Amino acid sequence: MDQETEYGYGTLTPPAYDMTQPPDEVHSYPINGGQSGEERPGDPSVFARMAKWCPDGSAALAQCEDRTFRFLQLPAELLGITAECTAHASLPGYLTQSAPILDYAWYPAASIRDPASFCFVASVRECPVKLLDASDGRLRASYRIVDHRERQIAPHSLAFNVSANRLYCGFEDAIEVFDINCPGEGTRLHTTPSKKSRDGLKGIISALSFAPDTSSGLYAAGSLSPSSPSSSNIAIFSEDTGEVPVMFVGAEGGRHGAGHGVRASVSQLMFNPARPYLLYASFRRMDSIFCWDLRADVGEPVEIFSRAAVPINAKGRRAATNQRLRFDIDYGGRWLSVGDQDGGISVFDLAAQPDRAGENAPRPSSTPRTTPIMQFDGHRDAVGSVAFHPIRPLLLSVSGSRHFEGPAPVSGASSDSDDESAEDEPVGANPAKPWKSPGVTISRRRPQPVALDASVKLWRFEHSLSFDDSTTHIQG
Repeated sequence: MDQETEYGYGTLTPPAYDMTQPPDEVHSYPINGGQSGEERPGDPSVFARMAKWCPDGSAALAQCEDRTFRFLQLPAELLGITAECTAHASLPGYLTQSAPILDYAWYPAASIRDPASFCFVASVRECPVKLLDASDGRLRASYRIVDHRERQIAPHSLAFNVSANRLYCGFEDAIEVFDINCPGEGTRLHTTPSKKSRDGLKGIISALSFAPDTSSGLYAAGSLSPSSPSSSNIAIFSEDTGEVPVMFVGAEGGRHGAGHGVRASVSQLMFNPARPYLLYASFRRMDSIFCWDLRADVGEPVEIFSRAAVPINAKGRRAATNQRLRFDIDYGGRWLSVGDQDGGISVFDLAAQPDRAGENAPRPSSTPRTTPIMQFDGHRDAVGSVAFHPIRPLLLSVSGSRHFEGPAPVSGASSDSDDESAEDEPVGANPAKPWKSPGVTISRRRPQPVALDASVKLWRFEHSLSFDDSTTHIQG
């Protein structure tokens, strides 16, 4: 692909992806395996919920289940990083937080080559929003969101505007806006007039996304409250108009009515990097990704991307999960990739349907449904997120989810055997309890979650390396 895409910080040429064959797996390692030189042993319950590339692709940061951020150990030669830069960075293995992590976002100009800009913001439960130095985890600044009872509120979604001078934080019925250069308290934008009102955007603001063009100042906000007959759960706002929505996506005539709104919680919102008028949304417990054209009628989507009904690994499909499975669009705006709860990864061609320009363009009688042009087995567990590299034809994927099947894992030395035998005592062995039948064992240990496959994998869409296609399948 030779087109160029404009961003707020310059012009770049997006990488070319070869989608005629499944990608090569060029790097893989378990994130919970315990690595050399680290103090922590392997923990089977730890997995990465999502991973994001640094804006220039020089590093990748993962949010993990054990309240930590981890820099992923990826080959520097594949990322185009010089040895001098890698040695100078000396990135830490862990950045431990005091409470569960809700969301994080890289500073839009962050680069491992520029220590001053190499930072990100993090939302940690019951803490102010933190601006952390990515090189050592040092706190640079904090931004407070306080409710009417003087409690600290941690936002569920974070997003920088295109100019990178403001930080937007979504929480219940409001969006807090901070000037990055002025830590402290921000400006609150109420998304609904009152708690009892049915108007506006109700519920926890779970997703925020800015249109990538510098002129419009538009951003989308989505709520965990499903769309109802009286309101939509996706709204478009403008930085110039404040808390008054420009339009509601999925509402008839752009008003408050839900119309064709999706009756599910919003998991993720994202604009197309090359066509900023296209908005994509995923929803909780739904396999489809919806697309709306903001230039035309937003009452119904212009395209729906649906994964295959049968898992590609030929196993039985499990029940829908509440876990967020994040999708990504490459910087050229051509390819969309998303994982599923069975470990498969799908790739959609966003140019498969013709671009219907303008609000007067003829609309089809029904919303087109697009299927993947490629699907392949990526992991043995739910794929929490995928991320395209900004300048190289690489795709990063992380997997893992909580599983409580089977007995609780037993760990520790032989000194724990007495406690275990006391906890797993056969019923009836105690003469003080003669009314219970012997031979039945009751375990008083609480079952601990285990991740079946907590791995990180890097895929390359250039076929210079051999690969085993026995585990990959293509549809298209």
